[in-house]
Amino acid sequence: MAKKDIQQRTLNFSIRIVKLCKFLRENGGTGYDLSKQLIRSGTSIGANVEEAQNAESKADFIHKMSISLKEARETSYWLKILIATEKNLEPRLVSLLNESNELISILHAIIKNTKAKN
Repeated sequence: MAKKDIQQRTLNFSIRIVKLCKFLRENGGTGYDLSKQLIRSGTSIGANVEEAQNAESKADFIHKMSISLKEARETSYWLKILIATEKNLEPRLVSLLNESNELISILHAIIKNTKAKN
């Protein structure tokens, strides 16, 4: 995957998360509370991918991409909770969860491949 692809993909994911969280906040309830966690972790994925593009070293790049991976895993967790508690949103949430899981796989591969390069 090209560097620009992961940047664009995480940006698009962040935008979808922001829109979902806006909807959750407008409708209150438990979704409102969870949206606070979700917006933080869901937008942090792309922010750390962006930071990694100007890493000062290979180790710094791996570190920033690892933070993105951790945030993607956390986002996946919050989405699973929302799927279990907000059945009316399940189709929208499952789509986001699938994308989150794909980002986890991609980020893991980027980290693994970067570590393997000499």
